[in-house]
Amino acid sequence: MNYRMLIQYDGTRYNGWQRQQSTDMTIQGKIESVLSKMTGKPVEIHGAGRTDAGVHALGQVANVHLDTSMPPAEILRYLNRWLPEDIGILSVEEAPPRFHSRLNAVSKRYDYRIATNPALHVFDRKFMYPFTEPLNVPAMQEAASFLTGEHDFQGFCARKMKKSTVRRLDSVTFAEEPGELCISYRGNGFLYYMVRIMTGTLIEIGTGQRTPESIPSVFETKLREQAGFTAPARGLTLVNIDYQEETSWTLNE
Repeated sequence: MNYRMLIQYDGTRYNGWQRQQSTDMTIQGKIESVLSKMTGKPVEIHGAGRTDAGVHALGQVANVHLDTSMPPAEILRYLNRWLPEDIGILSVEEAPPRFHSRLNAVSKRYDYRIATNPALHVFDRKFMYPFTEPLNVPAMQEAASFLTGEHDFQGFCARKMKKSTVRRLDSVTFAEEPGELCISYRGNGFLYYMVRIMTGTLIEIGTGQRTPESIPSVFETKLREQAGFTAPARGLTLVNIDYQEETSWTLNE
């Protein structure tokens, strides 16, 4: 049986989502270990987004094929009993046999939170990037208009890719609250470090180190060094995954 899981995690102490041979400190590895103990067999889960080391998730989606007679509610209870407290399974449901959490996703949303006054966010400090220099948000918004649409984002990727680096960025929006600036990105897919590099570029524009008009040159040259710095992982969270005709697998915004 194929099952879908909705997952949240604090990625602070993990080496990302993807299982690694060199460490057991990955989200995928922790969940697979618990499921393998539950079924007595090796288990492989598939996540919709391969979040990097230190990145968090509110609405990660994964699917897994399990040979078990346990109902979904019991699987849910078992997972949450034995997983670490910084990984939580929000729901487990039966899914169509061909459902694949990554391949069937139509869009993803990531939020990057900047603490413009860290003193106001003592309890959220692990999930925000402290940055106290003044930011010109209108200039950042102008720059974001150059980012949206379908482009080759090779210049905003931290590694050379063998596959296509063309992605569609549907929106970049800004929300300001006392002591915080949150930048939300929604698109059909994201490259390695892409959101963090776009955020670093926008921050440099916000501080006057570069202009909004510098964005098109990154697309033209496809050179990583033409973009801004890579913003720290701690401020980034995978918020939700959208699936066509299946809204129950996204968190309410």
